[in-house]
Amino acid sequence: MSNHIHLIIAAKEGSEVSGIIRDFKKFTAKRILKMIESEPESRRDWMLNLFKFAGKNIRKIKTYKFWKEDNHAIEMTSNMIDGRLNYIHQNPVEALIVEEPEHYIFSSARDYAGTKGLVNIEFIK
Repeated sequence: MSNHIHLIIAAKEGSEVSGIIRDFKKFTAKRILKMIESEPESRRDWMLNLFKFAGKNIRKIKTYKFWKEDNHAIEMTSNMIDGRLNYIHQNPVEALIVEEPEHYIFSSARDYAGTKGLVNIEFIK
Protein backbone atom coordinates (compact mmCIF):
# COMPACT_ATOMS: atom_id res chain seq x y z
CA MET A 1 0.00 0.00 0.00
CA SER A 2 1.29 3.47 -0.72
CA ASN A 3 0.59 4.92 2.71
CA HIS A 4 0.97 2.05 5.17
CA ILE A 5 2.40 -1.40 5.65
CA HIS A 6 1.13 -4.59 7.22
CA LEU A 7 3.51 -7.12 8.73
CA ILE A 8 3.25 -10.35 10.61
CA ILE A 9 6.47 -10.61 12.56
CA ALA A 10 7.88 -12.59 15.44
CA ALA A 11 10.92 -11.82 17.54
CA LYS A 12 13.55 -14.40 18.31
CA GLU A 13 13.94 -15.31 21.92
CA GLY A 14 15.69 -12.48 23.73
CA SER A 15 14.47 -9.85 21.25
CA GLU A 16 11.42 -7.64 21.32
CA VAL A 17 9.04 -6.84 18.49
CA SER A 18 9.21 -3.15 19.41
CA GLY A 19 12.96 -3.18 18.69
CA ILE A 20 12.39 -4.85 15.33
CA ILE A 21 9.81 -2.22 14.38
CA ARG A 22 12.08 0.61 15.58
CA ASP A 23 15.03 -0.69 13.55
CA PHE A 24 12.84 -1.33 10.49
CA LYS A 25 11.48 2.22 10.59
CA LYS A 26 14.94 3.73 11.05
CA PHE A 27 16.48 1.73 8.20
CA THR A 28 13.63 2.25 5.72
CA ALA A 29 13.24 5.96 6.51
CA LYS A 30 16.92 6.60 5.81
CA ARG A 31 16.85 4.64 2.56
CA ILE A 32 13.61 6.11 1.26
CA LEU A 33 14.53 9.69 2.16
CA LYS A 34 17.91 9.27 0.49
CA MET A 35 16.17 8.04 -2.67
CA ILE A 36 13.70 10.95 -2.60
CA GLU A 37 16.53 13.46 -2.16
CA SER A 38 18.55 12.05 -5.06
CA GLU A 39 15.79 11.51 -7.64
CA PRO A 40 14.76 14.31 -10.02
CA GLU A 41 11.10 13.74 -9.17
CA SER A 42 8.53 16.53 -9.61
CA ARG A 43 7.10 16.03 -6.10
CA ARG A 44 10.45 15.82 -4.34
CA ASP A 45 10.43 19.28 -2.75
CA TRP A 46 6.78 18.93 -1.74
CA MET A 47 7.43 15.55 -0.05
CA LEU A 48 10.57 16.72 1.72
CA ASN A 49 8.76 19.81 3.00
CA LEU A 50 6.00 17.60 4.42
CA PHE A 51 8.56 15.39 6.18
CA LYS A 52 10.43 18.43 7.48
CA PHE A 53 7.20 20.00 8.79
CA ALA A 54 6.24 16.72 10.48
CA GLY A 55 9.50 16.69 12.41
CA LYS A 56 10.05 20.37 13.13
CA ASN A 57 8.66 20.29 16.68
CA ILE A 58 10.15 16.93 17.66
CA ARG A 59 13.41 17.34 19.51
CA LYS A 60 15.03 14.06 18.44
CA ILE A 61 14.30 14.65 14.72
CA LYS A 62 17.27 16.20 12.96
CA THR A 63 15.67 16.92 9.58
CA TYR A 64 12.76 14.77 8.45
CA LYS A 65 10.02 12.76 10.15
CA PHE A 66 9.07 9.89 7.86
CA TRP A 67 7.15 7.34 9.97
CA LYS A 68 4.44 8.03 12.51
CA GLU A 69 5.39 7.26 16.08
CA ASP A 70 2.61 4.78 16.68
CA ASN A 71 1.80 1.44 15.20
CA HIS A 72 -1.18 -0.80 15.61
CA ALA A 73 0.56 -3.89 16.88
CA ILE A 74 -1.71 -6.79 17.76
CA GLU A 75 -0.42 -9.80 19.64
CA MET A 76 -1.79 -12.80 17.79
CA THR A 77 -2.69 -16.24 18.90
CA SER A 78 -2.11 -19.09 16.46
CA ASN A 79 -5.81 -19.22 15.56
CA MET A 80 -5.74 -15.53 14.49
CA ILE A 81 -2.91 -15.79 11.98
CA ASP A 82 -4.87 -17.11 8.98
CA GLY A 83 -7.47 -14.37 9.29
CA ARG A 84 -4.86 -11.62 9.60
CA LEU A 85 -2.85 -12.99 6.68
CA ASN A 86 -6.01 -13.02 4.56
CA TYR A 87 -6.79 -9.44 5.65
CA ILE A 88 -3.30 -8.31 4.63
CA HIS A 89 -3.51 -10.04 1.26
CA GLN A 90 -6.98 -8.62 0.56
CA ASN A 91 -6.01 -5.04 1.50
CA PRO A 92 -4.95 -3.91 -2.01
CA VAL A 93 -8.01 -5.65 -3.49
CA GLU A 94 -10.31 -3.78 -1.10
CA ALA A 95 -8.51 -0.54 -2.02
CA LEU A 96 -9.29 -1.31 -5.72
CA ILE A 97 -5.59 -1.34 -6.62
CA VAL A 98 -5.69 -4.88 -8.02
CA GLU A 99 -8.32 -7.50 -8.78
CA GLU A 100 -6.48 -10.41 -7.16
CA PRO A 101 -4.18 -10.33 -4.10
CA GLU A 102 -1.28 -11.96 -5.96
CA HIS A 103 -1.35 -9.17 -8.58
CA TYR A 104 -0.05 -6.66 -6.03
CA ILE A 105 3.70 -6.81 -6.52
CA PHE A 106 4.55 -5.72 -2.97
CA SER A 107 2.51 -8.48 -1.32
CA SER A 108 3.46 -11.87 0.05
CA ALA A 109 0.24 -13.07 -1.59
CA ARG A 110 2.40 -13.63 -4.66
CA ASP A 111 4.54 -16.13 -2.75
CA TYR A 112 1.47 -17.89 -1.36
CA ALA A 113 0.11 -18.15 -4.93
CA GLY A 114 3.34 -19.77 -6.14
CA THR A 115 5.07 -16.71 -7.68
CA LYS A 116 8.25 -15.29 -6.17
CA GLY A 117 7.53 -11.95 -4.55
CA LEU A 118 9.83 -8.98 -4.08
CA VAL A 119 10.44 -9.60 -0.38
CA ASN A 120 11.89 -12.74 1.14
CA ILE A 121 9.29 -14.26 3.43
CA GLU A 122 8.90 -17.22 5.72
CA PHE A 123 5.64 -19.04 5.07
CA ILE A 124 3.26 -19.14 8.01
CA LYS A 125 1.11 -22.00 6.77
